[in-house]
Amino acid sequence: MSLMNKILKDGCHEFQIEINDQQVQKLIKYKDILIDWNKKMNLTSIEEEKDVAIKHFLDSISCLKVKNVTKGKLIDVGTGAGFPGIPIKVMRSDIRLTLLDALNKRLDFLKEVCDQLDLKEVEFVHGRAEDYGQLEGHREQYDYAAARAVAPLNVLVEYCLPFVKVGGFFICQKGPQLKEELKEAKKAIDLLGGKPVEEQVVKLPFSDIEHRIVIIEKVKHTPTKYPRKAGKPSKNPIR
Repeated sequence: MSLMNKILKDGCHEFQIEINDQQVQKLIKYKDILIDWNKKMNLTSIEEEKDVAIKHFLDSISCLKVKNVTKGKLIDVGTGAGFPGIPIKVMRSDIRLTLLDALNKRLDFLKEVCDQLDLKEVEFVHGRAEDYGQLEGHREQYDYAAARAVAPLNVLVEYCLPFVKVGGFFICQKGPQLKEELKEAKKAIDLLGGKPVEEQVVKLPFSDIEHRIVIIEKVKHTPTKYPRKAGKPSKNPIR
């Protein structure tokens, strides 16, 4: 059994999430494509097999430990190299996945990954969250939004909550400063139609890494003025 195979199987067991051999093989293939493409474009600074398995794959899959995503539509906002969206799709093939990113070259990589992994019902969207969050085909159309971005929570909720339908959920991965960020983002979450319903500390297996996942339920419609124009949420967050 390869190192990555062992880490993925044991890590998912620790999360109490089932993973089969086919899913493991798909993630190993994903790692190979990621390392290959990373030679020609900057996708990740994490390249060691063990680190990719823990910091990218198990980190993404940990969302399912907190929120059991089943069926429905999920949008990964600012997906980058495909995290957490693609590992979630590998684990939950019945979801319909949308990958949103502002860089077209990254979407070329993601298309290659999804083609090689034979992942169906994946949509690739080139653009900014502020623009697509106002479009009829995307606004309040998703059961789930996910983000693993580094923006503060009061900015992230303006990017993500407009995509989520009432009754859906925003799954947000954050660092140790979540408590402070939640206080800071309280007004934004409420204004945009959200309500925090769960917080969990997740320890990544085979590491000392701990992070926080917060689940925000969409309880009412987002006012039409949000999200504001591109650049506004980050320059002037809702406070």
